Amino acid sequence: MTKPSASASVEVATDPATAFRVFTAEIDLWWVRGPINFFDATRAIGMQIEPGLGGRILEIYRYADAAAGEDVLELGQITAWEPGTFFAYRSSVDDTETEIRFEPSNGGTRVSVEQSLVQGGDKAFYFWPNVIPWFADRIASAAATQGPAELDRLGIALYYEDPAAAADWLARVFGLESSLRLSADGNHPSWNELRVGGSAIMLLASKERVGPHPVDHAVWVYVDDLDAHFARSTAEGAAIVSAIEQHGYRSYEVADLEGHHWRFAQASPAMG
Repeated sequence: MTKPSASASVEVATDPATAFRVFTAEIDLWWVRGPINFFDATRAIGMQIEPGLGGRILEIYRYADAAAGEDVLELGQITAWEPGTFFAYRSSVDDTETEIRFEPSNGGTRVSVEQSLVQGGDKAFYFWPNVIPWFADRIASAAATQGPAELDRLGIALYYEDPAAAADWLARVFGLESSLRLSADGNHPSWNELRVGGSAIMLLASKERVGPHPVDHAVWVYVDDLDAHFARSTAEGAAIVSAIEQHGYRSYEVADLEGHHWRFAQASPAMG
């Protein structure tokens, strides 16, 4: 059964009006451009919130021009718009409504997000608890001219029975960069990601693996031409664990000569 809601909040050291402006007008600067952070990371080049009632929240694949028009995925339409205080939108990709509030707190602003399943709905992508810490990081950096946060082409995935607890432990004990903090009510993010500079460490739920040695990690590499890379691996006789599939990112998984798993994914147009 789909849970009815998910919520999260962060405290930022700026006033509500500024927090609202940065959150909405500068979403493309604070949204982290990682492989699991878009509905189609293979093509995504940006994010945009159109201001005002009826405005759209967009995942952008190609900017509009006279010949081609726009190429976007509409994530939602704005249903309430109170600059400096509050906005809300109805999702276009699932059955949820989201409210974002900006309230004075301790000389700064508490930004709270609640994403709720609409009555009669059964499909929900509760991503805001994962996303809102990126906004706090942007405010904390005080880098007004800093460009979008782009991840490197090499990363790793680690498998844990409890990825949320693992993320909390790794951040606390090893000092790895993470905005995740476990909540007392058990409302944990659906995925977890740590950072070392521009590299991502993705923490995923353990899954059953065939073979005597369960795989507890995998290397992620982003390539310019995934189809050509898959054809090469296949031609060289590599053990394909899973063929090319699309799930936010487009990728395939392969085992090397000693059974280590590698996932190769299509790089986005924005990747250097």
